[in-house]
Amino acid sequence: MVLEPGVYPASVTPMTDDDKVDEASLARLLAKFESEGCKGVVLAGTNGEGPSLSAVEKRDLVRTGVACKGKLKVILGIATPSLDEARWLASQAGKAGADALLVMPPAYYRWASTEAIVAWFTQLADASPIPILAYNFPGATGMPFSAETMGKLLAHSQIAGLKDSSGQPENIASYRAVAGPEKVLFVGDETLLVPALEAGWTGTISGAANTVAPWLVRIINEPENRKTLEELVMPVLKAIRGAPQPPTNKALLHAFGAIASAQPRLPLESIDPSTVMTLLSERLGLRPA
Repeated sequence: MVLEPGVYPASVTPMTDDDKVDEASLARLLAKFESEGCKGVVLAGTNGEGPSLSAVEKRDLVRTGVACKGKLKVILGIATPSLDEARWLASQAGKAGADALLVMPPAYYRWASTEAIVAWFTQLADASPIPILAYNFPGATGMPFSAETMGKLLAHSQIAGLKDSSGQPENIASYRAVAGPEKVLFVGDETLLVPALEAGWTGTISGAANTVAPWLVRIINEPENRKTLEELVMPVLKAIRGAPQPPTNKALLHAFGAIASAQPRLPLESIDPSTVMTLLSERLGLRPA
């Protein structure tokens, strides 16, 4: 198994006020994740504003992440319709020492046939020096993967598993049925973590783990307490998931002193600080440092 069972935060990409990647804040953030018991981290994914980063920025980001990863596994997000760019990023991630890739389908071409999408992934997997996770996120891509399609992708030896952010409970059983025992399966909707674990899934690649990773780690590590922990953390998860992301995660991390700035990159906008304070005090029961 290329990736251990556990929590993998879909990390925000800290930015400076002049819109550059803040490497110092990223290093602090990764140290935080490791101290909280996470097993790895995804860089330049959905919560990491990957589509707003240039290919060179992603290359530099994964280099920085690997340099300060500690014991974390590093996964680079890829979301581009360009097969050449995807292959280049895979090569750069491998050279940097990353452990895996999280790859969205070439979603600009939503009318592409299933056969063409499978061929795109196959050519990328053939060229990639490191394993791939196929990423099902129809809310962002408009391209849902059926269990049949996912099974075709997972038949490739270099496609090591998947992340499902569809929020569809039925995918838990259907994806598990088409994935061999050696494949890793990560749920993106944290509210489905417990049923996914009970069905034999590996863990979660989670945006909410930017701020509530210890809760999710306990849910995975304490099976005897899962139901109680789920009841306690569910209001927190729903509050975070119901707010604009990743700006809310950035605002919370900034409020707690984990990153130097809450600034997202356009076209995303910062959220009103009063919204953050309401979320902290009324919904999460937390206070900034």
